[in-house]
Amino acid sequence: MNKLELYISGRGPLPSTYWLWPLYGAGLENMGKDGKPIEVPLPEIKPDELLVRHDANGICFSDIKVINQGQDHPRIFKDMKIHPVVLGHEVSMTVVKVGEQLQDRYKVGDRFVIEADIYINNVSVAYGYSIQGGLSQYGVIDQRVLNSDGGNNNLLPIADTTGYAEGALIEPWACVVAAYRLAYRSSIKENGKMWIIGTGEVKDYTISEGFDEKSHPQRVYLTNVPTTFANWIRSKADQLNIEVNDVNSPDEISEEYVDDIVVLGADPDLIEKVSPKLDNFGVLAIIADKPMSRKVNVDVGRIHYQRWLYVGTTETDIAKAYKANIIRAELKENGKTLFVGAGGPIGRMHVQAAIQAKSGPKIIVCTDVSDFRLQDLRETFEAEATGKGIEFICLNPTQKETYEKGIGRFMPEGFDNVIALAPVPVVISEAATYLGKNGLMNIFAGIPRGKMALLDLSDVYLKSVRYIGHSGSNLDDMCLTLKMTEEHSLSPNRSVAAIGSLSAARDGIKAVMDQIYPGKVVIYPNIKEFPLTPISDFKTVLPTVYEKFSELGEWTNEAEKEFLRIMLPE
Repeated sequence: MNKLELYISGRGPLPSTYWLWPLYGAGLENMGKDGKPIEVPLPEIKPDELLVRHDANGICFSDIKVINQGQDHPRIFKDMKIHPVVLGHEVSMTVVKVGEQLQDRYKVGDRFVIEADIYINNVSVAYGYSIQGGLSQYGVIDQRVLNSDGGNNNLLPIADTTGYAEGALIEPWACVVAAYRLAYRSSIKENGKMWIIGTGEVKDYTISEGFDEKSHPQRVYLTNVPTTFANWIRSKADQLNIEVNDVNSPDEISEEYVDDIVVLGADPDLIEKVSPKLDNFGVLAIIADKPMSRKVNVDVGRIHYQRWLYVGTTETDIAKAYKANIIRAELKENGKTLFVGAGGPIGRMHVQAAIQAKSGPKIIVCTDVSDFRLQDLRETFEAEATGKGIEFICLNPTQKETYEKGIGRFMPEGFDNVIALAPVPVVISEAATYLGKNGLMNIFAGIPRGKMALLDLSDVYLKSVRYIGHSGSNLDDMCLTLKMTEEHSLSPNRSVAAIGSLSAARDGIKAVMDQIYPGKVVIYPNIKEFPLTPISDFKTVLPTVYEKFSELGEWTNEAEKEFLRIMLPE
């Protein structure tokens, strides 16, 4: 075997030591020792564990959040000074040693990617957070990974034909795929907790569905509800054995969180006051037929992380608020889609997915404050989009006159879909004004909980606009993305922008922080020293690798093999 064949087989001799990047606290200065990785003994595995070699690792903006927040990050449950974090959850790996109890299920040379969002007893033990991640040459896969909550195995086997970088980028791509598969309730939560609040308006309110024998809440709270409607609720509740409680004011409810809040009227002050009572996946329904007096401060971080949903109707039947514009998270076929902040690595993935969708939009507008990134978007995707009959437009908001003219072309009808890829509340607020009737905004950017954006919630019931958000993935999303990759209907390799060895990981993280590259930075932990290098430089740095790039100058599995042939140690 030559060295590449030996590497692929996983059967080469194992070292006694290996290298990794420990993070001891907040700040890039706390990564490694003196700005370099450290050398540690290769671990011995237990009979029910695997030793894996990390073949490629993508650097994610989530890694940056851990570096910025350190011990305060919500997924860090250990003392980082004593037990440092080794980042890296976008990782492909090869089994190099199998514990004796697992030898009937695994063998040396098996290749996997990992669904990093691992839970044990409902506690997060994510790969690259609690469990040592891909910014290390080797790692141990234990029973937390192989038998997580629900009996899940978070390792996903990949084909021999799948590239190492290609595999590592399954995880971020799965987040993009998942964004268009989000599902939400279209009725009052069964056996949930519901709170109905009046604003002084007296109408013939009713609930035609979700408050009957088929399905109904377990508990209902009433605040200032019109007498006739309150009596109707109590009568139905007696028949259905629903507990009903009167709450004199919004400040007096005993529940910490409820599943459904219904506001009978257009009161922005009240909506701001009661929204924090929404539980995860909670729904707030607005029943009104007049515009609000002002925009509402909405916690867009909780729309993203806790999947809050605002619905509404101009009719007096509360059930119709849930049924109006039932959410279909995919982009509208032949519609108009706006990607806000499209120039970054994840934004490019969204744009690529939209262009390659079987039933995608006919108009794609991409915005970014960087002309360099916009130009790269054009060069990468415009010809492909045009070839599929898609109008492809790039606009820079800092060029005010051109931008306003470009966006103005689509107003007042507005866009069918707006994908918010910039975690900036004021940007989200502005982008929301571009939504048309039945429009859907996906707040994909991981904006922190508690960050407020001004939104015109009148649009929720007058135009059936909806705001959703999420940027994670689950095992099903990973499996679907892997299937798409191996069927060649998706090419994660197109996202690769720069490459380096393990020693270059710190530079790679800094590049992501500074938004240097329009695509993904990928680290190969087990190659010889190789500085962080944009793939555009390979033409001069490693011309034989560059010769195997795609016609568009993009990374390929063939280029990766040539790269490893040169860069693997002897």
